[in-house]
Amino acid sequence: MKKIRKWSRILHRDIGFFFIGATIIYSLSGIALNHLNDWNPNYTVSIKDFKSKIDLHKSENTKENVLKLLDEIDDKKNYKKHYYPQRNVIKIFLSGGSSAVVDVETGEGQIEYLKKRLVFYEVNYLHYNPQYWWTWFSDIFAGALIFLALSALFIVRGRKGAWGRGGIYIALGIIIPILFLIFLN
Repeated sequence: MKKIRKWSRILHRDIGFFFIGATIIYSLSGIALNHLNDWNPNYTVSIKDFKSKIDLHKSENTKENVLKLLDEIDDKKNYKKHYYPQRNVIKIFLSGGSSAVVDVETGEGQIEYLKKRLVFYEVNYLHYNPQYWWTWFSDIFAGALIFLALSALFIVRGRKGAWGRGGIYIALGIIIPILFLIFLN
């Protein structure tokens, strides 16, 4: 048992240090994704109202007129495409996920700018397992977390260990999620 405790402590420490960065990444992303109803963790959104006299009714010149409008309100280089979701409304898609909506009768419109949030956009990207190799890293990380949880059982002994006060915390850590599943599901 002494060797198990010694190796548990050594491996727990070294593997724990190795995965500190991944733990912070997944924790920040987890907090952000837990609050999707409160905010957009990937982008900030800003809206600008405008009014234009450029004719945006469906015609052969629509794209040219859309590009003229974009020169007024943004930059025509950002143009992606456009369509008419309603008879008198044109929606214009811009690079970076931004878009503009214009009432073709009145010329009144809004442009919605999306800007990536620093840190959160990147950590959320990793949380969604974007590539094959990252999936492998994520699986190894998940396995390491299981190892860290199990090796912690052997590090502290006596009254404060897994068979004492630590055991109460372990039981609570299992019971609380089960209670949530029972009463909130």
